[in-house]
This record gives sequence, C-alpha cells and structure tokens, in this order.
Amino acid sequence: MCEIFCFNSNTPKQVNECLECFYNHSDQHPHGWGLATMQSDEFVITKEPIKATCSQHLKDILSNPVVGKNVFAHIRLATVGEIISPNCHPFTEADDNNRSWMLIHNGTIFDYPELDRYKNVENGDTDSERILLHIIDKVNEFEDAKGGLSTIKERFNLLTEIVSDLSKNNKLNLMIYDGDLTYIHSNMRKSLYYLKNDDGFLVATTPLTDDDGWLEVELNKLFGLIDGNIIFESEEHDNEFILTEVHEKILQDYLDSLNGE
Repeated sequence: MCEIFCFNSNTPKQVNECLECFYNHSDQHPHGWGLATMQSDEFVITKEPIKATCSQHLKDILSNPVVGKNVFAHIRLATVGEIISPNCHPFTEADDNNRSWMLIHNGTIFDYPELDRYKNVENGDTDSERILLHIIDKVNEFEDAKGGLSTIKERFNLLTEIVSDLSKNNKLNLMIYDGDLTYIHSNMRKSLYYLKNDDGFLVATTPLTDDDGWLEVELNKLFGLIDGNIIFESEEHDNEFILTEVHEKILQDYLDSLNGE
C-alpha cells in the first residue's frame, strides 16, 4: 500500500521535520513520492516515480523551509498502475465550476466496477486517480441539478455519501482538499493517526513525532477540517476494511509482476 500525510492549520507553519520523518519510510514504499503545498491560493505539486530517499530534487526541496497552512505528502507502494510520474500522488482535477480538487489515497479498490469507466480518460492507470474523477463527476452532477455552486456543507454531505459507497470491500484511506475543506477518511484499523496541537492538525499513516498525543483516526467516518479544526463529522458507516489472505495474494502477485517474478 502507501503512506499519506496532511498538515492543516490556521496559519502557515514549517513542516520540514515531519516531512523528513515521513519520507524516510520510503524504503518500504519505493515507487514514488509527492508533495503538495498551497501558495497564493494555488497548489504547487511536485512528484517523481522514484524512492523518496533517492531523490535529489526532494532533498533540494527539504533543504529549504517548507511552509504552509495546507500541506500534503505521499509515498507509494504500487498496487495498481505502472511506476510512472502520472501514477504518483497527489492527483488534481478541476470541476465544471473551476474549483480545483486534490486527492491522495492509501489503499486499493478491489470491488467498484463503476470506476472502470475512467480507465480511458485518466492520465495514468491507477484506481486512486479514478476515485478523484468519480468524485468530480458527482460534484458536477450535484451542482448542475442545483443550478449553482455547492456550499461547503453540501460538498461534505455529498462526499460522505460517495466515500461510504466506495468503501464497501475496499481500503479507502483518503485525504482530499477542495480549496476550502480538507476531508479525512479511514476504514482500516491502525492505519491512520492524528495529532492536534497548537501548531495545527497533523494526520499520517504512522505517528511522526514523539508526542504522546497521537490518536488513531476514528474509523468509518468522514471528517472535514478547516484552519486546524474539525468542523464536520459524518455518521459512521459499516464498511470497515479487513485485509484477508485473498487481498494479500492479489497485492503480492502485483508486486511480483513489477519485479519480473
């Protein structure tokens, strides 16, 4: 699978120390890295299909302060899709009202045939990019029916429905950003943690600091963050993902294919 990282705060903060710890996990996730920061209300996204600790470009980035209110990072262990730059996270796409969306995913879609329709239109060939394209279509449909822009709460409610449906039989640890709201979701135990402190809200696959305050993200709920605070929390769905031997074999067979075995 992969590892994911998010920082959300009300003021720009430097996050180099956490990022360096995060990217040091890339020995177990060697198939690419990505970083997204907000600058002047636009995302600056950098990604490469190589192991993070082998990237001179990433070393150059981290040699300078990485500062932001909204920062997202990803290291990839491929389970679907080639090891190429278009398959590295984060993924971005604009909806019909020119709102930019960003998504990073830790997990695998084992069972959701509706996503297959995006195989011929996505830039790469990952299930994660298809999730974003599916969300964009649903947002466009909602706003077309409404005849105008959605509110933040309407988008949160819509994504609650989408994520709940997508999570059936699938591992769906997600971080999504729509320019206003950061969405966090996990449906597998001990696979996503958060730390809330004076600096803001940190979320990561594994705790990245020695602080005692790291807690497991509550399962099967969608959370909406703004300025380092949870402002929306969904009801709990029933789609906890439990990794079985069947899932493990599917994933191992894919990794073996990448290694030519």
